[in-house]
Amino acid sequence: MTQAFTHVAVFGKPRAEGIREPLLEIARVVESAGGQVMFDLATAENIGSGERAGHTVHAIGKQADVAIVLGGDGTMLGIARELAPFRVPLIGINHGRLGFMTDIALDQVAEVLVPMLRGAYETDRRMLLDAEVRRQGRVAHHAVALNDVVISRGVAGGMVEYTVRVDGVTMYNQRADGVIVSTPTGSTAYALSANGPILYPSLAGLLLVPVAPQTLSNRPIVLADDVVVEIEITDVRDASAHFDMQTYSHLSPGDVVRVKRATDTVTLLHPVGYNFFATLRQKLHWSVMPSGARS
Repeated sequence: MTQAFTHVAVFGKPRAEGIREPLLEIARVVESAGGQVMFDLATAENIGSGERAGHTVHAIGKQADVAIVLGGDGTMLGIARELAPFRVPLIGINHGRLGFMTDIALDQVAEVLVPMLRGAYETDRRMLLDAEVRRQGRVAHHAVALNDVVISRGVAGGMVEYTVRVDGVTMYNQRADGVIVSTPTGSTAYALSANGPILYPSLAGLLLVPVAPQTLSNRPIVLADDVVVEIEITDVRDASAHFDMQTYSHLSPGDVVRVKRATDTVTLLHPVGYNFFATLRQKLHWSVMPSGARS
């Protein structure tokens, strides 16, 4: 048994259909376990009718012992980044599609949530990326990412030309559709679809994955987590930098996207017995044998 929780924040996927009743059910479960519920402002508005008070993220960060996120991985990414400076752990309940981080099924809430709130859970710490776009020596944009930082071609099309440096040393010059700097958490997201490897969540590493590179010998590489990765745009073509695919910055020739490990981390909580490999089997169907296959 670990620490039990009393002040419980609840976040819901914004503007999601059919989410009101599940949110109220979560609140009832929390209160039945002796917890006090704090809805964020957007979620309280989503519930409507002034039934529940809403709180700012800052107030939640100062008061909440734990946060429950009802939604998909995208919802979890946004809330995790906002609460990371306050070190509030998160429990994810899936109301989306794949749900790598929101791993608890909605129909398991009553069964699973009460023991977790009373201190029976597994702790899973995840690293964040600290990224900035530097233009003519100044910071033009700053962002934090839990999954990845992606440099991609813009609306005009064509490949992006860029130089990658690690701790100031040139790794390569490349033309590609883009390049991904990913955390282990993000290795099961866009990086995976670009043929990158899956990294175990507790690994201390950064994953660098080119997207459709012109040089076919170019391959993904895993770097130490204490390096600084710089990606400089060297062509006049339109390009952009995306942070968890939720915020972005336009890039111009000579701009440098600088990525390193962030000081803050994110703590995810799972039911007792949680196993990452079981999640991979469930979400990616690793155990499914081709039809007619024989052992």
